[in-house]
Formats: sequence, C-alpha cells, structure tokens
Amino acid sequence: MKVFIVGIAGGVGSRLARLLTAAGDRVDGLYRRPEQGERLATEGIHATHGDLTRLDASTLAALLHDTDVLVFAAGAGGEGGTAATTAIDGTGLTTAIEAARLAGIRRLLLVSVFPEAWRHRDMPDAFEHYIDVKKKADAELAATDLDWTILRPAALTDAAGTGRVSLSPALIHTDITRDDVAATLAELVHTPQIHHRILELAQGPDPIADAVRRQNGNRPAGLR
Repeated sequence: MKVFIVGIAGGVGSRLARLLTAAGDRVDGLYRRPEQGERLATEGIHATHGDLTRLDASTLAALLHDTDVLVFAAGAGGEGGTAATTAIDGTGLTTAIEAARLAGIRRLLLVSVFPEAWRHRDMPDAFEHYIDVKKKADAELAATDLDWTILRPAALTDAAGTGRVSLSPALIHTDITRDDVAATLAELVHTPQIHHRILELAQGPDPIADAVRRQNGNRPAGLR
C-alpha cells in the first residue's frame, strides 16, 4: 500500500510515516523546509519537497501517482497567524480533495480537532479562527463522495505513547499523545472498511487495535 502524507514532517505526520514504513508500506509526503527533508531522509523516510500553499490541485495530483491513501495531517500550528491557518488548514485541504479526485484516490484521512476544544478557557481570536477553519474543513470533506475518515484528537502532548486510547464518535476533550494519534492513524489506514466516519480520540483504556476494531463493527447501516 502506498500512503501519501500531507504534513509528513509534522509531529503526527512524521510519527505516522515511521510506523507505516516499518510496517512495509510505501510512504511519501509533502514537506516545506529543506532541513525537514534531510531529517526524514536520515530516518529512511522518502518525502517530496513542496509548499502546500503554493501548489494547485493538478500539481499536487501529479505527486500522488499510485497513492492508495491520502492522509492530511498538515497544520499551520499557530505559525504565520490566521492567514497561514486559512491557507494550510482550510484552503490546503480543498486543494488536497481536488487533487485526490484528479489522481483517482478514493480514501482520504483528515486529522482535525475537537470542535469544543478549550471551550472553558478564554482563548485568543487566533485560536477561535483555527477552530472555525477546522470545522469548515470537516464539513467540506464530509460533503464529498470520497471514502473519508475524520479523526479528531484531543489536546496533543509529546509524552511517550501508552498504546491505549478512547476512540468514539463523541468524547470529552482531554489529551492524547502524538505517538498514540499516529498509531491510531496507522490502524485506520490499514482498516479500509472504516470510512464516512468522524471519530474523536483521547487517552483511554483500550488497546489501539481493539479500539479501531470496535469502530469497524459500528459502521452506520447502509455503508459498505
């Protein structure tokens, strides 16, 4: 299986790339800065240099040759202000959706965010803009005819993964390690039966493989 990760140099994307490569999948992805590509190469991960905000759909589609699954794990991460958030988290996904169509790719997995993240806190306008852009991106993808899956992780941490999570259509917003997000994504990549689903992810009691398997058995009626 070939997996293309938009945002392969990020905290989740790079971890996912390592897991998929170790599992024997062919991995490619998009990174922006040369030093990111150098770091990925030292880890044995193939990636392609390109700026998502400067690529049109046809150019990105040409990079997706033979891709089976497209994972969108890119995000501005607070850099560049609201304009960067709109360009990467919002318009960037629009470009990826159209590129998937042009390249004949059916499966697209999106890393999103809890819509109610930090609702109990007084957050800056830039964060509210981020939440708004991510929600609109979810809605745009869900309206397509692609075999999409939207994964909404809770607050991300860099602690070591536990291998145990809660995965459900609705959870309370807590936290989750980037290791465990990547491991859950890897399981979802290898579970094509799960699609047209929005799943929330947080630390929890269930082994990741079991959590994903349970969702595979809970598909809405009428979906193959």
